[in-house]
Order: sequence, then structure tokens, then C-alpha cells
Amino acid sequence: MTFLDYAFMQRALLAAVLVGITAPAVGIYLVQRRQALMGDGIGHVAMTGVGLGFLLSASPVWMATAVSILGAVLMELIRWYGRTRGDIALAMLFYGGMAGGVMFINLAPGGSNANLTSYLFGSLTTVSPSDVTAICLLAAFVMLVTLGLRRQLFAVSQDEEFARVTGLPVRALNLLTAVTAAVTVTVAMRVVGLLLVSALMVVPVAAAQQLTRSFAATFAIAVAIGVSVTIGGTITSYYQYVPPGATIVLLTIAVFIALTALAAPLARRRARALAAAQPGGDPAECAIPAGRTPDGTVGV
Repeated sequence: MTFLDYAFMQRALLAAVLVGITAPAVGIYLVQRRQALMGDGIGHVAMTGVGLGFLLSASPVWMATAVSILGAVLMELIRWYGRTRGDIALAMLFYGGMAGGVMFINLAPGGSNANLTSYLFGSLTTVSPSDVTAICLLAAFVMLVTLGLRRQLFAVSQDEEFARVTGLPVRALNLLTAVTAAVTVTVAMRVVGLLLVSALMVVPVAAAQQLTRSFAATFAIAVAIGVSVTIGGTITSYYQYVPPGATIVLLTIAVFIALTALAAPLARRRARALAAAQPGGDPAECAIPAGRTPDGTVGV
């Protein structure tokens, strides 16, 4: 493994593993809440933080974290109170964040499109030791929240009204989910890129759901997929000189397609086995086309 002889690859692989763990860990709650594109919106806002970091000669990672957290809180407030024009406000927030990032980077001393591209789509050689330190600390926070409060976050993601009746602080947990998503975006931006991180938060979860409906199993499989594709994409990027973010996302989509193709015959096989095990069961009755229920309607 000659690529491990290089310090920049060691840093890139460590960052990739942390991204592969944290992105699906947060994404599973966003998918349950039907907010799959939230990460994409936060990525747009985080660009302003990156630009401010360059302009003020501060750490772009920490500045992006602060700005993206602020953006995520604003998104939640708009979701709560923006009844009629909430979508317009969100659009202005997203595209204003992207425009602000481009402007600040170009105003910064030595700012260039090359710097912008590395944050938009990821770059192996730009993961610095200080970036690794920041990524490790932020990833620890993400995992502490997603695992330590998994029962509460799952309850709120499934049914807010029921969670509120049981006494859970729904709004506080919603804000915490948004903040955790914002932190995850900044964890992933050095490897995957701000414009592509949302795919790594959502697609591994969707792929895992092709095989199981259990929350714990989906969580574990999604994280395993995330780690596998981030490591595979990082190594492929090193040997083939292709962008790491795009490579990781394409690998993730390929895994989703493969698991989707595999899930249908496995479901039919399990149905036949279950019917054969029941007294008087006819396995032929359970040969249901993929995606349909026994009465012929399309299944979820």
C-alpha cells in the first residue's frame, strides 16, 4: 500500500472514514423526517463560512461550522414560522449563502477559484493536520448526539406529535438535529465537497433500507456502506486522478442500484419460504412482483 507512505493520504483516509461514519449517522434521521435535501441547503450556507475564513485569515472549517450552524437554526425557524413564504426564504438563504461564499473568497488575499473548487467538490491534498483535528472533534460531537440520543431523535423523526405528548422537548431535539447536520456538512466538505455531501447523508441510508426496515440494522448497514465507499473513493481518486467527492458519490449510487436489484428476489425468496413453512401454505401464492403487495397494489 504505497499510498499510505504519504502523509496527505493518511490524513485523507482518516477524514474519509470519519465522514463515512458521521454522514449516514445523521442522514438516517433526516430521511425519517423527510428532509433528505437539508444537507444540500446547509452546504450552500457553509460556503459563506468558508469565504469568511479566507477573508479573515481564520480556519475555514471552524468558520464554516459556525455559519452552517447559524444557517441550520434559521432553517428550523423558517420551518416553524414560515407558513406561506417559507420556501422563498429558504431559497434566498441557500443561494445567498453560495453567493456570499464566492464573493468572500474572491475578496480574500490570494483567493482563487482553485480554493473554491476544493471546498465544493473535495480534494485529497488539501486536508491539513489542523483540518484533521477539527474533523475528529466535530465527528466526536456528531456520534455523541446520534448514538447518545438515538431513542429521542428517532421518536421525534417518526412522529412529532406523539413525541410531544410523551413529554419530549421536540423543538429542542429538532434544533439539535439541524445543528448536528450542519456539523456533519463541515466534517465532510474537505473530502466529499459541500455540493455533494448531501448524497452521502442520504443514499447509504436509502441503500440500507433496501435490505432491512429495522432502525438499528439500517443504521449499521448505512454506516458500513458509508465507510466502504469513502475509503474506496479516496483510494480510487489517488490512483486514477479523479475528484474524490464525485467518485465517492458515484460509488454510493452504484451500491444503491446493486442492493435495489438484489432486494426484490431476496424478498420473494423469503416470502416463499414463509409460505412453505405454514400449514397448507402455497409458495406460488407468495410469488409477488417486486414492489407490490398481495392485493396487487404498489407497496411502499
